[in-house]
Amino acid sequence: MPIQHTVVFRLSHAEGSAEEQAFLADARAALTSIPGVDDFQVNRQVSPKSDLGHQFSMVFADEAAYQAYNDHPTHVAFVAERWVPEVAQFQEYDFVQA
Repeated sequence: MPIQHTVVFRLSHAEGSAEEQAFLADARAALTSIPGVDDFQVNRQVSPKSDLGHQFSMVFADEAAYQAYNDHPTHVAFVAERWVPEVAQFQEYDFVQA
């Protein structure tokens, strides 16, 4: 069963800054290079109801593909080297069709 993995987050960088743009571009390049990542999207929050300004969304064919992504060295390195130091707050959601 396909899994839609989403994470909404607020960066520690100023909105519109070069650092914000670099983070988003580097995330897209790194995460889409991992086998099994489908339909990768970067979205910007437009509602004033949340201060989490961005969303990554991607789809995995099944649990095995999702686990392989989580364990992939590129994902592990991105989380350690970029996500942890540059993301101020986040919420993660994983969905399957009801």
